[in-house]
Amino acid sequence: MSRRIFVIRHGNTFASSADARRVGAGTDIPLVDSGIAQAQRLASYFAAQSLGIVRLYSGPLQRARQTAAPIADALDHPVDAILPWLDEIDHGPDEGQPEVEVMARLGEAAIAAWDRDGIVPDGWTVDAPARIAAWRDWFATEGEGAELLVTSNGAARFALLALGLAHGQLKLRTGAFGELIVDAPGQVRLLRWDERP
Repeated sequence: MSRRIFVIRHGNTFASSADARRVGAGTDIPLVDSGIAQAQRLASYFAAQSLGIVRLYSGPLQRARQTAAPIADALDHPVDAILPWLDEIDHGPDEGQPEVEVMARLGEAAIAAWDRDGIVPDGWTVDAPARIAAWRDWFATEGEGAELLVTSNGAARFALLALGLAHGQLKLRTGAFGELIVDAPGQVRLLRWDERP
């Protein structure tokens, strides 16, 4: 049996896209009602799949933990650990700023390069090599069955970058997930990315 790794992005933290701000590791905000509904949809989806879940992990921010909690309840499987390397990135001077202002400061090309290729915008603190190494170490671990990792968009994209799989869109929308198969330690295939239940 191979390992199946589901990389799950937390639910909404803003009531609408018009309210959205760039929030990273320095802003620990909860899910809003629509984000709670997304977490419930994820929980129902994974509970209905009969995946043989062996592990459930979360990043440290409350938006990740609040998304993982209903999944844990639906699967009757506790969150096994909070993993620091699943934390969101640091958006530096753009932390807490409205998306329109972030776009004005950085430019459309810089945001597109981040979403497409993982090129870190000026002023953000990311440590891409450490994040890529953490994902590669995870993929190299022995194991079988399904693992769910609830994280943020800034952290999730490095799963693909660690595999050299920047396939045109690294971003996971809120409440979406990607699925990877580990056929042997370090041999990973991407099955799907940015799917919502």
